[in-house]
Parts: sequence; C-alpha cells; structure tokens
Amino acid sequence: MILRALLLLVAWALPATAEEEVLAGLSQSRISITADFDGTELLIFGTVKRDAPGDPEAMTGIVVTVSGPAQKVTVRRKERFAGIWINRAAVEVDRAPSFYAIATSAPIRDILSWTEDLRHAVSIPRAIRSVGAPSEVQDSEAFTEALVRIRTGNDLYQDRDSTVELVQDTLFSTSVVLPANLVEGNYTVRILLTRDRQVVTSFDTVIFVQKVGLERFLYTLAHEQPLFYGLLSLLLAVAAGWGASEAFRYIRS
Repeated sequence: MILRALLLLVAWALPATAEEEVLAGLSQSRISITADFDGTELLIFGTVKRDAPGDPEAMTGIVVTVSGPAQKVTVRRKERFAGIWINRAAVEVDRAPSFYAIATSAPIRDILSWTEDLRHAVSIPRAIRSVGAPSEVQDSEAFTEALVRIRTGNDLYQDRDSTVELVQDTLFSTSVVLPANLVEGNYTVRILLTRDRQVVTSFDTVIFVQKVGLERFLYTLAHEQPLFYGLLSLLLAVAAGWGASEAFRYIRS
C-alpha cells in the first residue's frame, strides 16, 4: 500500500504529457501523366492537434517526405580499358525510391537525431537500402552516392532543408515540385512531428500517379505487345522519313 501510494504521488507530481496528432491535406491526391505533362507542384499543409499545451522549451520540428515506388537498381562503374570506356564493377541497390523529396522546418540535424533518422529511414541516404555488394567491390558506398548524385541532377531526389513554414508550432505548409519524368505508381507522403529531435507522431497518405490518354496507350502497348510496338515505331519512322523527303523535294521544285 505504501509503495502504491508513493507511485501515485510521483505520477501526480509529474507534468501531464500532451497527446499530439498531425492533421494534413494535399493540393491534389491524383496526378495524371499526359503527353504534354511537364511536372506539377504539390502543396502540403496541415496542423498539429494537441489535447494540452506542449512543453514551450522543447524544440518542435516538422519533416515532410514524398516517396515514389521503390525499385531495384543496378549501378555500374565505367573504367577505361584498351582506350575505350566499358562497364566493369556493378552493385545492385536492393531498394531505392524512384522519387524522393524531403522538406524540413529547420536544418534536419537540429530537429531529428541520427538514431531517429536510422529508425524511420527519413533522409535520402537512409531511404536507400543497399546490402550484399560483391566481394570484389571495396567501396560499395560510392555506388549509392553515385545513384543519389545522378537522380538529384534529374530532380528525382530533392533535399529541401528549412522549406517547411511552421507557425506557432501548430500550422505548417510546404510545396514539392514533381518533375515530368515520374514513374507510374503510388507515392507516399509522410509527415513527422518531432520534439527535441525525437519523433512524436506521424501522418501518412498516398498520391496516385498514372499515365492517361496517349501516354497510357503507348506504355501499355510497349509492355504488353512489344513486337507490335516495335513494328509500329518502325512504320512511323519510315512514314516520317518519307514525308520529310517529299516536303524537301516540293520545296526544291
């Protein structure tokens, strides 16, 4: 009885922990890739709902990630041999998102610890999974870094540090530009609320990216009937060449 009374007294003396929840919305939940699709901007906004006021001395952070369908990727290294460049060593990355953007309300190491980053796979290097490189490859990390560098150059990987606007530790908003070279599939939007560099709660939703119209027809034809697609491409190339030749002959005459 005495022990129970002491525990109740300690529990009463400790400050109550506020339950927090992230509520968010997107400017669009479905993206259609048409023949003239040149990218789009995704607006992400929301609020932090609390049952009680939070600790005013604890640093609040918001981390937003947008992740495309994961794929296996083989990264090859070119080396000069006998005067020509050829593919030599290769490493297969087990899991890499086809698109990945991360936006934060402050520098990421100010609002997210290394341990939490590893646990939740938040930053770009943590979102990529590469294990079991060939024994003859001594610097497998360089292949992953090359993949990140190439996809960053193509706007497929985006590190948008300190681009989330956070008002009074409650309202937040940011935007992510989705490029034209998107892969079809489901894109996961994840929002993490952090307190003193620890993840408190999270919110997840999905965006559907799909080819429509002529793009969808050509994509389906190329994957389901490759022979017919090849013959059709050849026919179109011949027709285009003949048309250009006739036009040139008409101009000269």
